[in-house]
Amino acid sequence: MQGRLLPPVPGQFQCFPRDNWEQEFELAARAQLDCIEWIYDRYGADVNPLTHAAGINRMQTLSAKFGVKVRSVCADYFMERPLVRANAAELEERLQTLSWLLGCCRRCGISRIVLPFVDASRIETDAELLAVSSTIEPALQIAERSGVEIHLETSLSPSRFASLLDRLHHPLLKVNYDSGNSAALGYDPREEFAAYGTRVGSVHIKDRVRGGGTVSLGTGDTDFAALFECLRGVDYAGDLILQVARDVPGDEVSWARRNVAFVRGWLQAAAQPRAAT
Repeated sequence: MQGRLLPPVPGQFQCFPRDNWEQEFELAARAQLDCIEWIYDRYGADVNPLTHAAGINRMQTLSAKFGVKVRSVCADYFMERPLVRANAAELEERLQTLSWLLGCCRRCGISRIVLPFVDASRIETDAELLAVSSTIEPALQIAERSGVEIHLETSLSPSRFASLLDRLHHPLLKVNYDSGNSAALGYDPREEFAAYGTRVGSVHIKDRVRGGGTVSLGTGDTDFAALFECLRGVDYAGDLILQVARDVPGDEVSWARRNVAFVRGWLQAAAQPRAAT
């Protein structure tokens, strides 16, 4: 996740690193990472290179130089300007922003946008679930023109998320599975993947305490054994985005390497032949 290879920005939990975003390509290569999930938020909107030709060219130059791709955008902008609990004028403006962002991604060669419905933008009621499904439908028409997938990240229970997805059968609409958020909400990965696992298109790897915040991988309540078993069960072949807790400022590359090793360990374990029964 963009920003995790740089010291934290004061007053910001997760944001576009507006002053030193270029450095992350080299740092990602040093950390043995293959890609960066870009952030588009209000904090960095006026300087985000996604938004102009010179910036896109610079991104692509750095990507080619260091062998680190930008495959996805985390649209945190819609945490502060959610596509739920908005009046008609606000919703129209926000859908226009989403349409514009999809076009930016197409020009960059970015294949997906992660659209968050968590925290301030969470879906709370059945009426809001219906409203979101109605909102996403025109967004998918825009996605068709751009060829960019929309991945929904929600805090919905497995059955309610499946209910939302049942209303939105579209090849460009997929699920972003966040391991830490699910753990914090007390969800069982096996129940989640039973409900919608075949529609998981991207994964955020993090660890959280049930009912609490993000902690170092392996120290919270995320059931990594179940998660990687489920990913294997649906033949997931996408990338894994490390959205992990921070460690000591200034030691980001070493910390990233340790997190990469943690994930690779679980991937290797999941690849072992299953014991006969």
